Amino acid sequence: MAHDGQTLAPNVYDSEPIPEAARAEIDRLLSSGDLFRYTAPCDAPVALLESEFAALLGSRYALAVSSCSAALFLALKALDLPRGAKVLIPAFTFAAVPSSVVHADCEPVLVEVGENYRVDMEDFARKLPGAGAVMISHMRGHTSDMDAIMRLSDAAGIPVIEDAAHSLGTVWGGRNIGTVGKVGCFSFQSYKLVNAGEGGIMITDDPEIAARAIIMSGAYETNWKKHPGLSNSCAHWQNKLPLYNLRMQNLSAAVIRPQLPLVAERVEKGRAGHDRVAAVLNGSIHLAVPEPLGPELRAPDSIQFNLVGDWTDQQALDFQAAAKGRGITVQVFGLTEGNARAFWNWQFLGDAPELPRTRAMLMRACDVRLPTRLTEAELDYIAEAILDSAKDVRG
Repeated sequence: MAHDGQTLAPNVYDSEPIPEAARAEIDRLLSSGDLFRYTAPCDAPVALLESEFAALLGSRYALAVSSCSAALFLALKALDLPRGAKVLIPAFTFAAVPSSVVHADCEPVLVEVGENYRVDMEDFARKLPGAGAVMISHMRGHTSDMDAIMRLSDAAGIPVIEDAAHSLGTVWGGRNIGTVGKVGCFSFQSYKLVNAGEGGIMITDDPEIAARAIIMSGAYETNWKKHPGLSNSCAHWQNKLPLYNLRMQNLSAAVIRPQLPLVAERVEKGRAGHDRVAAVLNGSIHLAVPEPLGPELRAPDSIQFNLVGDWTDQQALDFQAAAKGRGITVQVFGLTEGNARAFWNWQFLGDAPELPRTRAMLMRACDVRLPTRLTEAELDYIAEAILDSAKDVRG
């Protein structure tokens, strides 16, 4: 946004506009009152979304639900874990992830995360024995070493759920993220690549997991017949599992479906924008953007970087304030009051475990939104504002 030859600080909190195609479908749904996913005999918007999303990711089954948290919860319940089963999760994630584990009557076991924001594989290997499941958050779109995680988990017979809320469009070793583990869960909340305000979806190739999740999501009586290819499995589980009623409604699907064809373009723009800003930040001795792992092709819509060297907490806070003065919101994860991504704030888990590596990383890891709609001039403004703010504090 230009003004007298100057670029003003861009608004990074507005979402992408919803494609016009959604409007006509929403009008049609409002005119008919047909908002419930199971009213129509076939081809309800939610059912169409499921088939389109499964095709996009290359998975056999998809189940659209009310949120990514709901998808994570249903994935755990569909694995049929015993009450109190231990579930490994990265210590760097959003509070909804341990919450979904608690909600599923399981116990979260937090695994250390390094300064590259990825799971510490030594700590993972140490904590894996005896676990009932692994839930890997690709936090802010950073993929941990999925080859090593799958090798260790498969050898131990422990299923892996991917929390891919931030990773729609990311590819690992040629495979779409979300299809590497047994179940992949995605988010359509407003700050994600595809925006429906709220909403989530889970994908799997396992018909038993899909059937159990469909029943528990709220496919009561014989509504499961509207999910193709699962009749035998669903018939077996009907009335044997509780209904949690976590369904997506048709209006949400109508908003999401026209955005799916835009995913590839958004991923390309997001990666280009991220890499443009990263190149500038990496030119500073005070800042560092960690490199992706070899097999990873990311789909970012934000950037994370570390304050490098002997920064004090006060200097980090001064840096945040200097950036704010330039119109750029920098979140230092561990220094933002009550941050839902700092594990010591998850008081519902009881006393915080000792995780010195993750704590140290969170105290110096910074987060800035970079929506895919930003122009090169706006990206350059953000990069220079961050750089200048670091210079203000550290010289």
